[in-house]
Amino acid sequence: MNIKESIALVTGASSGIGKATAQRLAAAGYKVYGTSRRGAQSGQLSFAMLPLDVTSDESVESAVKELIAREGRIDLLVNNAGFGVAPAGAEESSIEQAKAIFETNFFGLVRMTRAVVPHMRRQGHGRIINIGSVLGFLPMPFGALYAATKHAVEGYSESLDHELRTRGIRVSVVEPAYTKTQFDANFLAPDAPLDEYRETRALVDNVISEVMKGADEPAVVADVVLKAATAARPKLRYTAGTLANRLRLLRRFAPAGMLDAGIRKDMRLDTMAPPPRVVGAST
Repeated sequence: MNIKESIALVTGASSGIGKATAQRLAAAGYKVYGTSRRGAQSGQLSFAMLPLDVTSDESVESAVKELIAREGRIDLLVNNAGFGVAPAGAEESSIEQAKAIFETNFFGLVRMTRAVVPHMRRQGHGRIINIGSVLGFLPMPFGALYAATKHAVEGYSESLDHELRTRGIRVSVVEPAYTKTQFDANFLAPDAPLDEYRETRALVDNVISEVMKGADEPAVVADVVLKAATAARPKLRYTAGTLANRLRLLRRFAPAGMLDAGIRKDMRLDTMAPPPRVVGAST
């Protein structure tokens, strides 16, 4: 595939990983179209922008139709759009909030894939790269819903790659760890907060703030996306950054008990005071 003639579509490209990815692909020679729910103007960007809301069937269909009308093809789809819920206990988010995060992080990716794959099949080739997370293969205490969406992305991507490979289409997941973006600044607050978790939320917030000081720049992820997009024999999974690589190795080779203890230590879960014992409760 000649990069100079290839068309790339990147969702959630107004900032962070999406913007860095679109810029990196454009610098490599792709003709890139980024998308944003707010319909940001291209301005001084090195790529064009299209308005797109991945939670809307009509918006997805309209954006893909517009791109096909302009270019006649889509060679690369990067599914990046997503959001998270601020650190919270799993029971602190309502069913409605759980549905909302899946609607964007997972079903938005499914919508984009379903809209683009028919064009790739007719072309006889294409690449789909889904921005996952190390939380797609590791648990995240007090981040259960976000981790669940990324686990879903992993399973969907692996199945899809098997289905489409004989059609000339390959699917990969890029798995970053902590990345310096505005992502955490745009967290939704849990909509069913409980006093029982207030101190824990504050502690986890502090832990994440400390870790973010050494987080990777979005360009680290963008470079891995380009690598996956241009590989002659693409892999299903690509970790992005030193920490992500280390966590993948730990997940693969470390004993389960050791990994469990490490997660609890890093998140300082065992430093929390135990709940008061209810008098008369069974033991």
